[in-house]
Amino acid sequence: MTDFSRRTLVKSSLAGLTLTGLTLGSATPAGAAPAAIPLVRKRLTLPTGIATGDVTTDSAVLWSRASGPGRLTATLNAIDDAGELLRGRYGFSRTIRGPLATEASDFTAKIHAKGLPAGTRFRLELNFEDGNGTGEAVQGTFSTAPGGKPNDGGTQGGRGGGSPASSSQSFVWTGDTAGQGWGINEEIGGMRGYKAMHDVRPDFFIHSGDTIYADGPISASVTEKDGQVWRNIVTEEVSKVAETLKEFRGRHRYNSLDANMRSLFADVPVIAQWDDHETHNNWYPGQILDDARYTERNVNVLAARGRQAWQENMPIADSAALWRPGTYDAGQYQPARIYRKIPRGPQLDIFCLDMRTYKSPNTDGKEPYATNILGQEQVDWLIKEVRQSKATWKVIAADLPLGIVVPDGPVNQESLSNRDNGAPLGRELEIAGVLSAFKKYGVKNTVWLTADVHYCAAHHYSPERASFKDFQPFWEFVAGPINAGSFGPNDMDGTFGPDVVFSKAGRFPGESPRNGENQFFGHVELGSDDSFTVSLRNANGAAVFSKVLSPER
Repeated sequence: MTDFSRRTLVKSSLAGLTLTGLTLGSATPAGAAPAAIPLVRKRLTLPTGIATGDVTTDSAVLWSRASGPGRLTATLNAIDDAGELLRGRYGFSRTIRGPLATEASDFTAKIHAKGLPAGTRFRLELNFEDGNGTGEAVQGTFSTAPGGKPNDGGTQGGRGGGSPASSSQSFVWTGDTAGQGWGINEEIGGMRGYKAMHDVRPDFFIHSGDTIYADGPISASVTEKDGQVWRNIVTEEVSKVAETLKEFRGRHRYNSLDANMRSLFADVPVIAQWDDHETHNNWYPGQILDDARYTERNVNVLAARGRQAWQENMPIADSAALWRPGTYDAGQYQPARIYRKIPRGPQLDIFCLDMRTYKSPNTDGKEPYATNILGQEQVDWLIKEVRQSKATWKVIAADLPLGIVVPDGPVNQESLSNRDNGAPLGRELEIAGVLSAFKKYGVKNTVWLTADVHYCAAHHYSPERASFKDFQPFWEFVAGPINAGSFGPNDMDGTFGPDVVFSKAGRFPGESPRNGENQFFGHVELGSDDSFTVSLRNANGAAVFSKVLSPER
């Protein structure tokens, strides 16, 4: 593929201005009145770039932010591997006028484009229109998921569209952006992990949570353990913990200042998840914070503002999750569904979990009855959808790990593990029910992907090693952080029998992303033979672990 189709193209509709009645080298005749200078109208720009998200075989969410009020407009054209427009059988062109971007949505807007051809690569152009006409246009690309049956040779290729090809595809995942005070350091090339992910040319990107660090101020400089000085780009909104809606919005705007992130989002669709740092570390609904940095201690109030800012800035597609101005009021956190299925063709379904909205309070996790990590409605949905899936691979994107102990203080637990290797208790009972149902219904080829713990790992779960026996063996892969402090490795809980096949962590807690060696993302390549090849890579792009999974038929 040529470089054309893998980079973001920006073009401004503001050509050079010509003054009426004046040309270069001419003079105003003696005694003549100066020619009138026309009013220069300010055109809308797209200050934080563009993004696509939740892309399926026939749909995509298209997102951008305007510099002021205006209507989002999208133009899609099918292209080949060289970036040239397709004609004839594979030709496709459409212009869609979307919603108004207003101050109520922080001038963000989304278009849910439907009825797209499968396995097709598109050149996308987004702009905003107002009374001054059409503003700046920004271009990107994305591909719809392959359609048809695996290996039938009758679908356009997911890598470019334009000719019958394999239904194979690839994707990346990670989590944790701009955490522990490590923000955008242009002296080292910005958030380089985003460039490393872009360089492997994935078809989509799962951001497994902690898309921002609302509770982590970013200062202009930080002295690292070895004496080097890390220098951040800073803005007013990142100077303190986020409490107001403006401050939460400012966190998302801050991340978009990184050129690597903007480039990836313009060219690679994102599937975004919501975790704790979008609001506050380890939070749960109903919590009253014991944190002296905050004036507002009611986490429900903070979560309502954080959720609004997150949904304004993430291109998520589920109609129940598409935020509209007025959905949340300033004093209430109202849970709304963001767990969803993203169908990616006959090889792959993504089940995107929400392990934050319905979460029970953090305790020691040893209750003799089930407590929530997903909530019963989401549990029922997950079992039903995975059971009915006809895709070869069922990827469960979880924003918290299964077997890793994630403490919240000396006693309480943040995730579902409780440091007890015995039978399931508390939140473990909910996941035990999910795993047992998968076995009961003969579900095969599930893989769990997660981030959260700031190191990478590969875990194999099997009943022969477990206290709980009623499940089929499966793999869990952990990646991250992508631009935050490195930590780990953590202790493991033996209830579901995890075997730590591989793990790699930072040299010391809170290590900066400077050298990229202890920042991680995962990469999955689905082969035309339905193989599922997982590699864990550092922010320099080097693979540190690889595993090939073959599907059970």
